[in-house]
Amino acid sequence: MAGLDKMKSQILSEAKAAADEKTAKANAEAQEILGQAKAEAEKRKSSISRKSEADVANYKERVASSIDLQHRTKILGAKQEMIASVLDKAYETVTGLGDKEYFEMLLKLLGKYALPQDGEICFSAADLKRMPTGFEQDAQQSAKANGGTLKVSREAKNIENGFVLVYGGIEENCTLRAMFDAKRDELSDKVHRMLFS
Repeated sequence: MAGLDKMKSQILSEAKAAADEKTAKANAEAQEILGQAKAEAEKRKSSISRKSEADVANYKERVASSIDLQHRTKILGAKQEMIASVLDKAYETVTGLGDKEYFEMLLKLLGKYALPQDGEICFSAADLKRMPTGFEQDAQQSAKANGGTLKVSREAKNIENGFVLVYGGIEENCTLRAMFDAKRDELSDKVHRMLFS
C-alpha cells in the first residue's frame, strides 16, 4: 500500500507541476494579450483623440467661414441697397427737372437715338401740354442732323416721361425709365466706384 500511496503522491505531484506550468503559461499568455490590448487601446485612443481634434478644428473653420460669408453677404446687401437708393434718387431728380432742363435733356437723348429715316416722336399727355415753344423745330433739327425727319405726334402715348420714336411701325422706347433700366448695370458700377472706391 505504501507503494500505491507513493505512486499516487507522485502522480499528484506531477499533475500539480503540469497544472502549475499550464497556469503559468496561461497567465503569461493572458499578460501578453492584455499588454497587446492595452497598446491597441492606447493607439486607438490617440487616433480618436487626433481625429476628434481635427474634427473640432474643421468645425471651427466651417463656422468661421460661414460667419465670414454672412458678414460679406450683409455688406453686399447694404451696398446694393445704397446703390439702388442713389439710382432711385437720380431718377427722381431727372424726372423732377424744370420744363426747360427736361426738354433740353430730351433733345440730347433724341440726338443719340434719332435714326436717318422719316419717323414720328410720341410724348405723354403731360409732356405734350408742357412742351416749350420751339421744341418741335429743335427736334426736327436734331433728326435732320442725323439724316432723318421727325414729326411730333399729337396723340399722347401711355408713357410716364421721355418719348417713343416710331419708324415704319417699329418703336424705340426712349422713356427715362427704359433708359435707366437699360443702363442700370453700368450706372450701378459707376455709383459703386464713387461710393466704395
